[in-house]
Amino acid sequence: MKKNIILSMCLSLMLIACNDSFLEKYPLTSLTEQNAFESYDNFKAFVYPLYDVFTNTNILTNYNGWYASQSNYRGDYYAGYMTDKGTSAMNPYAWQIVPESTTGNGWDFTRIRRVNIMLSHIDACETMNDAEKNHWKAVGYFFHAYWYSVLINRFGDVPWIETVFNETSADAYGARNSRTEVADKVLERLKWAEENIGNFVSRDGNNPIIVNVIRAAISRFTLREGTWRKYHGMIDYDKYFVECARVSQLLMTAYPTLYTGVDGQPAAGYGEMWTTEDLSKVPGVIFYKQYFNDVNYYNNACYVEHTSSGVMELPQHIVDMYLCKDGKTIANSSLYAGDKDMFATFRNRDPRLYHTVIPPYNVKEKKGDYTTWSYTGIAADREYIDIMGVNASCSNPGIGMKRLPAQNWSASLVPIMPNYSAGSKLSLTKAFVASRSGYYVWKNWSQWETNSNAGALNTADKPIFKIEEVLLNYAECMFEQGLFTQTVAAATINKLRKRASVADMIVSDINASFDPKRDQTVDPVLWEIRRERMIELMGEGFGFDDVRRWKKADWFINKQPFGQWTTRTVFSNPFLDATTKLSSTTMTEGYIFLYNDPTVSGKGWLDKYYLYQIPTNEIALNPKLIQNPGWN
Repeated sequence: MKKNIILSMCLSLMLIACNDSFLEKYPLTSLTEQNAFESYDNFKAFVYPLYDVFTNTNILTNYNGWYASQSNYRGDYYAGYMTDKGTSAMNPYAWQIVPESTTGNGWDFTRIRRVNIMLSHIDACETMNDAEKNHWKAVGYFFHAYWYSVLINRFGDVPWIETVFNETSADAYGARNSRTEVADKVLERLKWAEENIGNFVSRDGNNPIIVNVIRAAISRFTLREGTWRKYHGMIDYDKYFVECARVSQLLMTAYPTLYTGVDGQPAAGYGEMWTTEDLSKVPGVIFYKQYFNDVNYYNNACYVEHTSSGVMELPQHIVDMYLCKDGKTIANSSLYAGDKDMFATFRNRDPRLYHTVIPPYNVKEKKGDYTTWSYTGIAADREYIDIMGVNASCSNPGIGMKRLPAQNWSASLVPIMPNYSAGSKLSLTKAFVASRSGYYVWKNWSQWETNSNAGALNTADKPIFKIEEVLLNYAECMFEQGLFTQTVAAATINKLRKRASVADMIVSDINASFDPKRDQTVDPVLWEIRRERMIELMGEGFGFDDVRRWKKADWFINKQPFGQWTTRTVFSNPFLDATTKLSSTTMTEGYIFLYNDPTVSGKGWLDKYYLYQIPTNEIALNPKLIQNPGWN
């Protein structure tokens, strides 16, 4: 077994208190509210199902182990950071095709009820001391507050429930409490949990809720709430920035080291965060989702990216956001080699790009043998094979992380990249591991995980909270307080850049001309802080929440996506006509046309999307619920 599997948390769901009076009253196999809270282990068993919040598909930053397009990539797809290679898979928010919600949509209070039931029994437990009681109260407060942070992020105002209701309780059909009131209660509970969580790791099992997990949640929540309030015209946001800075500093002290990886590639620690077998051994990981061999806790993210089901790609304008290695934008760097072919586009760029998108290469495959290859003899064709590391034998990928050339799930060779899913004139191109834009996303790709058409067999752990996000939270909240300095940049952004072999951010060098393509309404330094967040967290699902809290969704989502520059000699499908923004079949070269401009087509982001629709069935059940603006 590859990991130290703690089975007690699973088995404890079946635990019952062992005393004579209990055995006389209740069946041995029946877990009821009356017998579920007689010991420390009973509370642990009752809390265990709440951990599924970290794989909940309503939270875009959570990893649910399903198809990449439906997992943590989804938040960046909605934000316009990524595109789907499907010819009819336009961004739903850009094209106003977000479905009406009659049920679901994240409006779910089952976890709130479970926590409230547990909290209502703590004081009556006679077998726990005060420290143990406070510990489980802190864990309950954490899950209660964490799910409420999700609810207000989606819906704004929500009913605040801290007691146990049933279907006849009048309060169960109350009105929504204001976002500011609920958010303040969330922060209050998270801080109480931080101060009172016990150190019972030896009893709670592997990878439980500890004080630093709570602080990481506070860091994420307070930055989101503070910036939401500031940019959406609400009051009292400064206290959230102060709290974000406080807990982020504590975490930065507790986790001073970034993971640099073991594979020897540029920015290896960045790439391996999503392809590592056991994140318990990785510096900077605060909390993570575990997957195991021989236990039904597999995921299939790596497998999907080795198949035609891998649909996520970057558009050209997002690739253009990546800095050059000298820390300058493509508009100002002497290292920028242009974008007239993918080899040039990737040259001298932030290596985090290489771990997000498969770099270009070209090899010769042996006729009739889909696993054997050789170099073409052209030095340029192997430039990124040499950088990323050679995949010497496709039939036996070995133990590496990301290697070139790529192969599909069955180890069949992909002899060329970019590999276009449609429109290529190259006979060597394969239908699998392909994209429309040319920029195929492979964030979860590794060489060591088992990929089989038999099902999900991947076991790489996935991070939920890590110090890299905290560094970015701290940098942004310090700017929002007017406190961002070169010292702060050195402690945050430049730590991330050093690991990626990118030159430091020099705050005094950033002015209005640093990036002429930036949103001109955003301060140049703040834009660079946000750029760093976007690049470091690309593919982790933060995008949609970020562009909403910044109130910049229209700027990002209304962009017309297009693919890389190529020529008619290799590509037969339409190019983008820059004048009309429409497809052209007469151009001999150009950027690959993906979709029309949504705004030219009369579509685009609607302000009602900043808040989600309350399901109409919920309003039918409770007329006191008032629908969010624009959704009536």
